[in-house]
Amino acid sequence: MTPNPGIISVIWRESTEALLIIGILNAWLTHRPSLERVAAQRWLWCGAGAGLLGAVGLAAVLIQVGDALSDEAQEYFQMGVVFVAAALIVQMIFWMRRNGRTIQADLHGALEGAARKSKWFAVFCLAALAVLREGSETAIFLYGTMAGIPGGSFAPMLSVALGLLAGLGTYWLLQVSGRIFSWRFFFRVTEVMLLFLAASLVMAGLDHLVSLGMLPSPSVGLWDTSQFLPDSGMFGSMIAGLTGYRSKPLLVEVCVYAAYWVLILWFLNRPRAGVRSRYA
Repeated sequence: MTPNPGIISVIWRESTEALLIIGILNAWLTHRPSLERVAAQRWLWCGAGAGLLGAVGLAAVLIQVGDALSDEAQEYFQMGVVFVAAALIVQMIFWMRRNGRTIQADLHGALEGAARKSKWFAVFCLAALAVLREGSETAIFLYGTMAGIPGGSFAPMLSVALGLLAGLGTYWLLQVSGRIFSWRFFFRVTEVMLLFLAASLVMAGLDHLVSLGMLPSPSVGLWDTSQFLPDSGMFGSMIAGLTGYRSKPLLVEVCVYAAYWVLILWFLNRPRAGVRSRYA
């Protein structure tokens, strides 16, 4: 029962982001008068719970839809989910780069408006949307990743638990020792990890396309590095799952992998108007 590093990485990043937003909201609320604080914090945690339930509901829908399909239709469905998961990971990274510097000010502004109007339902909505956004991305990624894992395996559940523990531990560490481990450092490291993971999902989607006969499947790859690093076995499959590595890549896989990184690097380095993110 070997934990899946890809699942751990995504759960780690997503749970830390959700905790960051909830932490910003809660920290602001602690400075309110006691009666307001108690009421607002109740709305805050109810919103976080509602967002979590919404993400669990989405996961349940994905499982039900997938199980109801025929084998071929299920493979098409899984292929679509894998590509969507890759797109969501990339979108998450660019969203945080664009909004990371102003996210605290934006949240505080929304809370100030809610406090003036005594409409703490806005706190509920902010918390629910934050958790639902991160949880929905996680649910889609997990479905795409776990589609090929046997149903009796406990490795995915262990991976999710380890990812949550890593997220909680990281959030606590960054709160108590921000001078040593900054949020900027955390987001920079996980950004690189998740970009490679998205590349791996793109390659998994290509595998579906080949198995469905939508792309040619030559019997011989462009090269063979299996003698040095096979993409099977515990270590090789872990590297393949985290980066999209193939020991015997097809021409289409090499072209798509190269195109993916060219596009990513272009988007990361293109001139951007406005204020630069504190996490970039």
